[in-house]
Amino acid sequence: VKTYNNRPALQFVGGEPVRYKQLAQNVENIQEMLYAYGIKPGDRVALYSENMPNWSAVYFAVTTMGAVIVPVLPDFHTSEALHIATHAECKAAFISQKLFQTMLEERQPPTMNLLVITDTLHILEKLSTPSKVDKVIKKSGAQLTKAMQKMGKQKKEDGEHPIKEDDLASIIYTSGTTGSSKGVMLSHKNLVSNATAAQTVVEIYPEDRFLSILPLAHTYECTIGMLVPLLNGASIYYIQKPPTPTILIKAMADVKPTFMLTVPLVIEKIYRNKVLPNFQKNIFIKTLYAIPFIRKALNKIAGKKLIETFGGELQFFGIGGAGVSPAVEKFLREAKFPYSIGYGLTETAPLLAGANPSMTKYKAIGPALSGVELELRDQNEEGTGTLWARGPNVMIGYYKDPEKTAEVIDENGWFNTEDIGYFDEDGYFFMHGRAKNIIVGSSGENIYPEQIESMLNLHPYVADSLVFDNEGVLCARIHLDYEKLDEMFGVKQRSETKTHAKIDELLEEIRTEVNQKVSAISRIKKVIEQREPFEKTPTKKIKRYLYV
Repeated sequence: VKTYNNRPALQFVGGEPVRYKQLAQNVENIQEMLYAYGIKPGDRVALYSENMPNWSAVYFAVTTMGAVIVPVLPDFHTSEALHIATHAECKAAFISQKLFQTMLEERQPPTMNLLVITDTLHILEKLSTPSKVDKVIKKSGAQLTKAMQKMGKQKKEDGEHPIKEDDLASIIYTSGTTGSSKGVMLSHKNLVSNATAAQTVVEIYPEDRFLSILPLAHTYECTIGMLVPLLNGASIYYIQKPPTPTILIKAMADVKPTFMLTVPLVIEKIYRNKVLPNFQKNIFIKTLYAIPFIRKALNKIAGKKLIETFGGELQFFGIGGAGVSPAVEKFLREAKFPYSIGYGLTETAPLLAGANPSMTKYKAIGPALSGVELELRDQNEEGTGTLWARGPNVMIGYYKDPEKTAEVIDENGWFNTEDIGYFDEDGYFFMHGRAKNIIVGSSGENIYPEQIESMLNLHPYVADSLVFDNEGVLCARIHLDYEKLDEMFGVKQRSETKTHAKIDELLEEIRTEVNQKVSAISRIKKVIEQREPFEKTPTKKIKRYLYV
């Protein structure tokens, strides 16, 4: 705040900026309110809200007074949010007006201290019945100022609370692709060390603009998309509507972001729906595109257009949360698009490895982050093994679950990521997949379903896929792009029998096509139409445990 006092810190796209000095004042105001309502250092405070400038104000107010923030993903159902707040023994909750309204409609009013937040903060009040809720929502403006003045007169109960680096700062409940959420306990040291190390991967200046599209309650966006830019005096922009392609393109034109963080699904959709069709318009262009030096030249032109679509000033496009398709990455490399693939977990606050856009390698993630140690255990003859990590960013443990903590962190502080991969001679980590997802073939060979899925997902009519083993038979569930199918084949106009026949024919074509591109042990024997979209985590990974 001292360094970047009057610079813009946070704002909605098209809105007025909250400057660093205003952010600091908001933090102080919220703290006064929390103290006045008896919130003390060590108490847990839930934050259940979509992205907005006030999210950061609440986050810093809670953490810098020595209390513990419990961010809850807005994608979580209100019953899940209340379960998390109860499990974490939260004494107060900040809830966005939109999500709070949903809570009321579902007749699930919380029974703890509550602050409803919108773009302007509303007053804190104890709630136990819905009738009191209206009073809270209506109190704002002058009433808020008066209440602040009154609260400001009350002294903080224990005076300034010295925060130690190993104190608990945040409990983040993972969305998980393998079952129920776990509460990951992150210390101040975990978060600050990771943000400080992450910012050394690329230079960031106060003039930089971050466009935030991932949920702040996820560690990836919170650390890399909020803590890192604010450490460097940069500006962060939020979108008030769901980031559909139309909304996103307009926002990018307005903001002209220099930095963006995303998950593979976003760039894969852009490639599949916007880029690839241009190279498959007719047989002549398709033939030319198959010639390597022509393909590279065409991809370079497409890359320039893509950067223009992103506002024209993009310098860093971070991809994390899951593996990116090799075909999409090949395009990004040949297009000279400034991408970088980061790797980490909620348990590691989150970043473990990554590279500057100028130093990426095809199919690689990158070297270990500064201060982080990585090693492989249980390696096979090819040098592939399970990745373990150690460093100041490794979590304290799982909240109220010492048994599970002991399973993943050994006596020397090494954390088992449960991811499988290998290192090259430059120390770059290449990831094959999750240990728990590996399918063991009939002769004992390892099959990595994520690699087959990336091939399936490249097909123009595949929206998503999931590869799994069913009693020794390698199967794939495929969710098709039904809108595109209807455009091409008019399936809605066909009889049900003809529609099913066409879809069965297409699924068999997809199976045959992919099987020609994978090794014999990874060939799919059976395909199943997945009619409903797969249920996903907030980082767009399929919740595998629901389907296999």
